[in-house]
Amino acid sequence: MPLIETPGGLFIAFFAGLVAAGINAFAGGGSLVSFPTLIALGMPGLSANATNSVALWPGSFAAAMGFREKLPATKHYLKALLLPTIVGSILGAILLVSTSEKVFGWIVPFLILGATLLLAFQKQIKEAVESGRISGSPRLGAVLQFFVSIYGGYFGAGMGIMMLAVMGLFVKGDLHEMNAIKSWLAVVINFGASVCLVAMGLVHFAPALALMAGALIGGYLSARLSLKVPTETLRKVIVAYGALMTVWFFIRGFLT
Repeated sequence: MPLIETPGGLFIAFFAGLVAAGINAFAGGGSLVSFPTLIALGMPGLSANATNSVALWPGSFAAAMGFREKLPATKHYLKALLLPTIVGSILGAILLVSTSEKVFGWIVPFLILGATLLLAFQKQIKEAVESGRISGSPRLGAVLQFFVSIYGGYFGAGMGIMMLAVMGLFVKGDLHEMNAIKSWLAVVINFGASVCLVAMGLVHFAPALALMAGALIGGYLSARLSLKVPTETLRKVIVAYGALMTVWFFIRGFLT
């Protein structure tokens, strides 16, 4: 019996969901914890990715609720980004279910490397967003959000950082207000992908529920705390962890 199907494995999945949702609210990149955890517990790569996506969307919802007072000032941007987000997330999920387990195993190390690099340069991205050094039109932002949503539906780690960079092109608001939009768009991406992935039978429901329970708790509490707590140390720890996971998945995908 795979470890993921045991009570101990489900508890580990619960804890991974709590930590991942908390990381998403604080710094982004929570899937760098939850996805490798599912793999380590014995779940195949495609199923682990699908289960992770389904399980974390309630955590995104909880985080969005935690930022609720920051949304009114910028909610009109949310409406403008909904359609490209929905369509992109569904396309990303379709791409995922069309990928073989072997090919996905080759792609994953590069996806994790990309997510880790995004997190490593998150500070520079945020500074560019806040200073206005990156700028553009709402139309360009909607197009870029469409491609971010495809990535989110396919894999998702680091998509929050991508969305902050996209919103920095045209959203007028502070970083917490952008985080509020980002959290709601993450709900849309993960939910849209989840519908497709459940329909395709890739989701393992027991570990998904365990991850989901942890994500709900971690997402809401961490969203509230993230308004007050500095995140730089946590970001550096996750980057180091992501680098280790990149090496592990490269070895796993190409040398075993």
